[in-house]
Amino acid sequence: MLVLGIIPARYASSRFPGKPLVDIGGKSMIQRVYEQAKKCDHLTEVIVATDDARIFDHVMAFGGVAVMTSAKHHSGTDRCAEVAMVHQQYHVVINIQGDEPYIDPEQITKLAACFSTPDVQIATLIKRVKTEQELHNPNTPKVIVNKLDEAVYFSRSALPHIRGEEPQNWLEFYPYFKHIGIYGYRADVLQQITKLPISALEKAESLEQLRWIENGYRIKVAETDLETYAVDTPEDLELLK
Repeated sequence: MLVLGIIPARYASSRFPGKPLVDIGGKSMIQRVYEQAKKCDHLTEVIVATDDARIFDHVMAFGGVAVMTSAKHHSGTDRCAEVAMVHQQYHVVINIQGDEPYIDPEQITKLAACFSTPDVQIATLIKRVKTEQELHNPNTPKVIVNKLDEAVYFSRSALPHIRGEEPQNWLEFYPYFKHIGIYGYRADVLQQITKLPISALEKAESLEQLRWIENGYRIKVAETDLETYAVDTPEDLELLK
């Protein structure tokens, strides 16, 4: 099975412009993500997909592989689909977040392993919620999982609602999981889902994976114990130092 790792990276982030090129301990964030991804033996190739010449030139300068993509994409999934269309020899595409400079290669391996089962269409990672703050943080999407280890629903709210109990005690009554935002797609499925119109649930929660579920696609989940640290703002960067 040939697996392509793609790292979408754009310069014009509203909360942190130029984020992929920010220095973290002597290396740019995008270089750190790229080097971590290259450590994963399950990836046949790793490519940075960007719409900015500064990022493209920087990746090529440190010896990485980069391609220029359209500036009109609304998501990293769309950017991955453009690259995958040109590299049709790959069976599976892994969408690696470009703002997690210390992503553990084991997480990529765990995600890629989901596709050893032929009927898996899309896969992602989940992690057990440990704190009340995390559970009720709308910036931390939660996921409900069925007995087949497939995602039933993603929400910014804490679901399910524990009737008759105070929200601060809900973790005592149900095993909540948060979503770790790395995706794997069967190559043909990736092309299909990027052609779907934005759905009502996606608009409501601002979570693109709900569009796929609404249209009948199944999302396999694998649980990880490893934490991820995303850099969304300059303040997040300070936490890594």
